[in-house]
Amino acid sequence: MLDAIKRLFAGKPEQPQPWAEVEAWAKDRSLAFRRVRDGEGFVVEGRLDQLPWRLEWGPPQRAYIDGRELRMRMELDLPGDLQMLLLARPLMDQLERQTYESFTEGLQTQIDTATPEEMRWLVMFPKVNLNAHRALRARLGAASALPSAVQAWIEGPLAQQLERALPTLLRYDPPFVLMTLRGRAYLRMQLTDPEPAALTALVVLFETAARQALRVALNQGEPGAEWPSTGSGATAWQSFDDTKPR
Repeated sequence: MLDAIKRLFAGKPEQPQPWAEVEAWAKDRSLAFRRVRDGEGFVVEGRLDQLPWRLEWGPPQRAYIDGRELRMRMELDLPGDLQMLLLARPLMDQLERQTYESFTEGLQTQIDTATPEEMRWLVMFPKVNLNAHRALRARLGAASALPSAVQAWIEGPLAQQLERALPTLLRYDPPFVLMTLRGRAYLRMQLTDPEPAALTALVVLFETAARQALRVALNQGEPGAEWPSTGSGATAWQSFDDTKPR
């Protein structure tokens, strides 16, 4: 009886906050963290030097991702037509097959801006030869209007980070996309469990890709080369609504 009275006055026990480990991880690194409404996921914001980046984890924005998606973006002020794409090879094969089937079955007559950039680029741009990277070529594919730009992008630090990710983050070949588009760098991948070690590795990988993209932009090997635009690309990113209460 006494125990029942104590429970009555004590009220409901405080429920643990979701993503407490992620919040602690962000705090330790002086990163901004906030949950999104209804427990859909979270947002983390940080900086590389003076350049802000944004990480989101939550419901996927791409049909090829199941469960939950992690996505990152950073404004780099790259040349607007520096368009480079790197993605998991199983995903590349899947998207190429889906695009081919859509056209051969008469479901589409042209590629429009409603089609994700990664699908359009696989049709419009040549594939990039990754033979110089033996550890990567069997697991990753690439496409660009200027293949030499992708080769310069991957060379060195980014290749090293990708090789480290193969037996860990990319061990089971989850959907994974790394690209530059409209001056920004983007990363998205299927990630069921956003545990801090995975987030740390992804931030390091993404920041390395951003630094290398800036290096490519500063050292373009073919001055005056014009790379074709692929439209507005309005589907690249749809952020969580920051006006919602957290």
